[in-house]
Amino acid sequence: MQIARVIGTVVATVKNEALDGRKLLIVQTLDADLQEKGKPMIALDSVGAGVGELVFWCRGKEASFPFKREEIPTDCTIVGIIDSDAHVNNKG
Repeated sequence: MQIARVIGTVVATVKNEALDGRKLLIVQTLDADLQEKGKPMIALDSVGAGVGELVFWCRGKEASFPFKREEIPTDCTIVGIIDSDAHVNNKG
């Protein structure tokens, strides 16, 4: 799992039927200091995240695990919401 911030939403007029009713979000991966690293990606939301929230995401085969036995075509999925930046950046 990695940490990212949700920076936007995606509207898809045509998508795989298995994705109907599922929310796609744009996430920006962050480093340990919550600074941007890499390029933004599109992630399937499994937890009800929103723009501005800090989230955990995963890629690869594990990205489909939150959807139980459904065959969901995803390679990047948001799997958790982090309550606040303070939970990550515990400097003090």
